[in-house]
Amino acid sequence: MATTSSILLNGKTVSIHESELLIAVINRAGVLLPQVCYHPQLGPIQSCDTCMVEVDGKLGRACGTTASAGMTVTTESNRAGAAQREAFDRILGNHMLYCTVCDNNNGNCTIHNTTAELKVEHQAIPYRTKPYEVDMSNPFYRYDPDQCILCGRCVQACQNVQVNETLSINWESDHPRVLWDGGQPIGESSCVSCGHCVTVCPCNALMEKTMLGRAGYFTSLPKHTLNEMIDIVKGIEPEMGYGAILQVSEIESKMRESRIKKTKTVCTYCGVGCSYDLWTEESKTERHILKVEPAHGAANGISTCIKGKFGWEYVNSPDRLTKPLIRERHSEGDVFREASWDEALTLVARKFTEIKQAHGPDALAFISSSKCTNEESYLMQKLARAIIGTNNMDNCSRYCQAPATMGLFRTVGYGGDSGSISDIEQAGLVLIIGSNTAESHPVLATRVKSSHKLKGQKLIVSDLREHEMARRADVFLHPRPGTDLIWLSAVTRYIFDKGLAKTEFIKKWVNDAEAYWKSLEPFTLAFASERTGLPEETIKKVAHMIAEADGVCVLWAMGVTQHSMGSDTSTAISNMLLATGNYMRPGTGSYPLRGHNNVQGASDHGAMPNYYTGYQKVDDPEVRTKFEKRWRVTLPPKPGLDNHQMIDAIHDGKLKSMYIFGEEISLVDSNANHVASALSKLEFMVAQDIFFSDSCRFADVILPASPSLEKEGTFTSTERRIQRLYQVFEPLGESRPDWKIIIDVANRLGAGWTYTHPSEIYEEIAALTPLMAGVTYERLEGYKTLQWPVAADGSDQPLLYTKEFKFPDGKARFYPVPWTEPTDQPDAEYDLHLNNGRLLEHFHEGNMTYRTEGIREKTPCTFVEISPALAAEREIESGTWVQLTSRYGQVRVQALVTDRVHDKELYMPMNSMSTAGKVDEAVNRLTSSHTDKATHTPAYKETSVRMKVLPNTDEVAPVSPLPRTNSRFGHPTPQAGVEVNRKWKRSDYRMPGSEPVDQLVQIQTKTK
Repeated sequence: MATTSSILLNGKTVSIHESELLIAVINRAGVLLPQVCYHPQLGPIQSCDTCMVEVDGKLGRACGTTASAGMTVTTESNRAGAAQREAFDRILGNHMLYCTVCDNNNGNCTIHNTTAELKVEHQAIPYRTKPYEVDMSNPFYRYDPDQCILCGRCVQACQNVQVNETLSINWESDHPRVLWDGGQPIGESSCVSCGHCVTVCPCNALMEKTMLGRAGYFTSLPKHTLNEMIDIVKGIEPEMGYGAILQVSEIESKMRESRIKKTKTVCTYCGVGCSYDLWTEESKTERHILKVEPAHGAANGISTCIKGKFGWEYVNSPDRLTKPLIRERHSEGDVFREASWDEALTLVARKFTEIKQAHGPDALAFISSSKCTNEESYLMQKLARAIIGTNNMDNCSRYCQAPATMGLFRTVGYGGDSGSISDIEQAGLVLIIGSNTAESHPVLATRVKSSHKLKGQKLIVSDLREHEMARRADVFLHPRPGTDLIWLSAVTRYIFDKGLAKTEFIKKWVNDAEAYWKSLEPFTLAFASERTGLPEETIKKVAHMIAEADGVCVLWAMGVTQHSMGSDTSTAISNMLLATGNYMRPGTGSYPLRGHNNVQGASDHGAMPNYYTGYQKVDDPEVRTKFEKRWRVTLPPKPGLDNHQMIDAIHDGKLKSMYIFGEEISLVDSNANHVASALSKLEFMVAQDIFFSDSCRFADVILPASPSLEKEGTFTSTERRIQRLYQVFEPLGESRPDWKIIIDVANRLGAGWTYTHPSEIYEEIAALTPLMAGVTYERLEGYKTLQWPVAADGSDQPLLYTKEFKFPDGKARFYPVPWTEPTDQPDAEYDLHLNNGRLLEHFHEGNMTYRTEGIREKTPCTFVEISPALAAEREIESGTWVQLTSRYGQVRVQALVTDRVHDKELYMPMNSMSTAGKVDEAVNRLTSSHTDKATHTPAYKETSVRMKVLPNTDEVAPVSPLPRTNSRFGHPTPQAGVEVNRKWKRSDYRMPGSEPVDQLVQIQTKTK
């Protein structure tokens, strides 16, 4: 923010910024001022009154005052000091100080620190207990009303940052407390366990259960012993004062630093790229995660979701692979036996060499992981190309985001988000297509929800399900399956026809306008309405909203890309943005939301059949020569097989061997039965993973890998943001980081690689890749990030296309796309459309999330969503077992009756494990082998099934597969934040320092 003017603060001139809060000015100036409820990422709450200052001679709250030129501000006057102490005395009346035996005594408790800062020795207002029990009903955190100071931070975070709108305070009660859904137990409310409330709590009222009894030196003592210790402390407080007592607690807090380790990491779930500190403690026999503490992450700040905040139990799971395994074949059945690393690596090298010699290098194929680091994907593709000699290399972006990348390559040149999450927050209108953003990308969704609620941002959602974002939308579109391209093209044609297009922008920046406009002729309003089922007036309304908005961002995901026309629909989105001038400025652009934490990075770093790092083409002689010179090899000149083509090549007898790490291909690829049949035909397969996945059952050698907490490296998020992660734990057992395993395999094949740290790998990447030329580990130190392209001098581009588009002439291109009918459509026999996707609580098939007990408690198994109308027609209730049969397979699954789906449309989540390690029915046993024409991304969303209701063999009524403790059954209580004005209306409230008596009623402090 630019400096605009100044104020006089305690006699000194201090600059201020436009619309800056006075408390922010004071903090920036380094002036100490008590502030309990204020948090810079929450904004003014004004509930604690501890930041009272004099402004031009009048008392006021610094957090509720906007700084203006010429103000005279005093923080240290007698009036201000008395008001501050009176306010804090009221807070201590709600909170018992027992810091030494509190698990939250870690140097970051605001109550403890403010007590010390104000040199408090005694309370004037005695502590009062509240008539409420501690709420332990949430599996991840607890709420202690007796320790709650009613600052409202948790409410503000829930209402206006996370915008789940679960928490409130009953200010009118004789005993106010924080409420969930107006008074429900936490575990039975709409709480989604995102952790915002716990993160911002300034004391120990809200705490992670993983902290309880673990964080302090005395906190593991029995409760009655702790209570006795607290009573002793309270007994001596009147004589000794708080100062001496706090000194003891501060010594104990410092002692904790020797055993509590805090390590910055990056989330390993979706592509938002949240980063945070992980608090851990270790002993010779145990390693324990105390908590996740977000604060400084560029993408998330204080925000997390249930998975990122609490979904880490899998790291210490007893199911972890800790030793190499080799298949032994016996007539009575194959078994896996433990082996040494030397034996396993020797076998891998021998079999790879034999297959290459017998059938050529293209008889081998490699699949990299979207869960692993950039450096690991780079090494995997280097192993395939430089050591084996094949371009048969891919990653799971083929299953989801390749069509979005293709659409952007065609129109604007770069295959990534055109801006940052901050641009999405700034947009005048957000259009979400085929994305259940609140569940698949929860932290990013909070930014949309917050801007929609607080800043007047408009929201349009197009989807088959009426999920949370659909219900919040100003306009919800429910087109027929597979017809998004039609209404998008109709909207764009209408914008052209009515003179609403940004013609000056088009003339200056976009080629092929005439050809594109002509290609839109078939997409009349009448045609669009007939084929999509959307009223013409609705299409017109959407067109006007887009054309008239001050900045449009379009978010889309697998509901668009996983169709046979996924690339074309993605192209249509970008065409529409070009037509309306929604590129090249903040608050605009295209945002294909990446599903995995590093699916963007895996593709960026060359794990593709046709590209080296930074999307440099393998069939470009000049590019290939550069890599050959650096790697000192001759490289194959033609693109290799993608992962869809690999399966067909196995069936055709051309592909003999596969090396896959960190991917669950047998359940995640479409037409799972067809894929499993292929994998069983491989002559030799290597699987490298942290668990014995479903894919591992086809392997000949299984190599035990390490998850992200046991390695270092970088991830690249959906907004092209490259971030460092640091090693938290040593690898479990004999497991190893993937980058070390790949080096071991390569060196057994004669590579002679000498990397000793991932930073050395990235030095090589940067030297070969103009897109990442300036990326270094030093520039990514701590919480520093870079968004590609990164120039050699380290300058990056958070917003793309500020000067030109990524084409030789600097202009974008309209790219005409026709509409094609979806494959596998319903008919008389297969009469229902089956959709699929993620759930909030689980990630993909659930290999990691099902190993977290609390997540399993909330969502224990998979199910199929059925509309109330279809359920009534076929006499189905939640819990009824049904058999779904497609043209490719069948599954047996329980029904969940919900109004999220309509008519004859079904929805089945991807998660396919009902207990840790056990595979349940997987939705991809129903999907086909049809793909997007341009990228071979499977048409997962084009599946028709028939449904058979299975008889109830139990005497009891069916039980819902989703327990009532799941958040979707709660009832949120939306309100405008904390609503502190209701507190101010209480008869027993007055502003501190507002009456003469406040000058006399002060907390006693020691005199020097």
